[in-house]
Amino acid sequence: MAWNEPGGNNNDPWGGGGKRGNDGPPDLDEALKNLQKKLSAIFGGGKGGNGGGSGSGSGFSSSIIVVILLIVGIAYGAFGFYQVDEQEQAVVLRFGTYQSTKGSGLQWNFPLIDTVFIEKVTQVREWSSVEQMLTEDLNIVDIRLSVQYTVAEIEKFVLKVRDPENSLQQAANSALRHVVGSMVMDDVLTIGRAALAAEVQTRLQDYLNSYTTGINIETVNVEDANPPRQVQQAFDDVIEAREDEERFKNEAQADVNKILPQAEAQARRIVEEATAYKGKVIAEAEGEAQRFQYLLAEYKKAPEVTRQRLYLEAVQEVMARSSKIMVDVEGGNNMMYLPLDKLGSGSSVPGMSSSGRSGSVPLELSSDQMEEISRLITEKLRRELSSNSRRREVRP
Repeated sequence: MAWNEPGGNNNDPWGGGGKRGNDGPPDLDEALKNLQKKLSAIFGGGKGGNGGGSGSGSGFSSSIIVVILLIVGIAYGAFGFYQVDEQEQAVVLRFGTYQSTKGSGLQWNFPLIDTVFIEKVTQVREWSSVEQMLTEDLNIVDIRLSVQYTVAEIEKFVLKVRDPENSLQQAANSALRHVVGSMVMDDVLTIGRAALAAEVQTRLQDYLNSYTTGINIETVNVEDANPPRQVQQAFDDVIEAREDEERFKNEAQADVNKILPQAEAQARRIVEEATAYKGKVIAEAEGEAQRFQYLLAEYKKAPEVTRQRLYLEAVQEVMARSSKIMVDVEGGNNMMYLPLDKLGSGSSVPGMSSSGRSGSVPLELSSDQMEEISRLITEKLRRELSSNSRRREVRP
């Protein structure tokens, strides 16, 4: 049976007529009215009470507006939150005017009113390029340059220059061109790279500071510097020759370091030997002079004896170095000559051998043996001369 037929007890399944069964669905109109009452009580708009149909429509429209405003407000507040990382900083502009700089963490700003620029300030950035430059001696070189930099002042980096990184590139090329133009090609290619990089860094930082870019240059590296490819081989030969020159200089210096101390030591030794010889000669001369003084005093006392002694000492000194003996026998007419050097060199002596048998064998004589032989021969000659002299005396 339908709910609106006679006998159906007017059981409206939607809870009409302000009545709702225990198990029926809620009345949407009634729910909206209740919400309107509550909002009117909150915002002071509860005048109409339970007025006519026009009053209820107006309350319904204002409640929807309030709900929309609440949703928009919540969304507006949610869109104002943003996160700033540890390496970042944020610049806040309000209506296009600088407001503040915020660090890391969860931040909030008015959406559509504030503009936020977030940049990494601790990260080291790098830019590199390869450029052809003209040196002071009108040669062309290819230079590979790299620049490492950080954002030191984020306000200047964001607000003062439209494109700070492009300004960095232009300033780096300008500084490099200025420094290379004041150097000769050999210095740029070889020993002048470190000085070139240091001067470019100083000049580039000055440029960036004058442009108020907020950029801080960490390092500038001249990674490579070469002549143009068309003349590369010739420059390689020049560099090789320069390396050979340096190597030869080092070898020559090593020889100098080795020979010079030896020469100095030898010179010192010769000087010391000369000094010692000088002292020896002076001492001998002084000794001879002193001896001559003593000898002169003795000569004055006994001239004849001193003269004879000096003669004998001189003859003894001369004959001591001779291997020959002259024998002068008193009373004899001839002087006997004994060649002891021939006897000592292995001449044969008749009747003597190591086994005691007769024969002629070479014999090596010592100096004592030669002296003994000369003594025996002298005595024998003296005896013979003495016997001959007696015989002459006996004869009539």
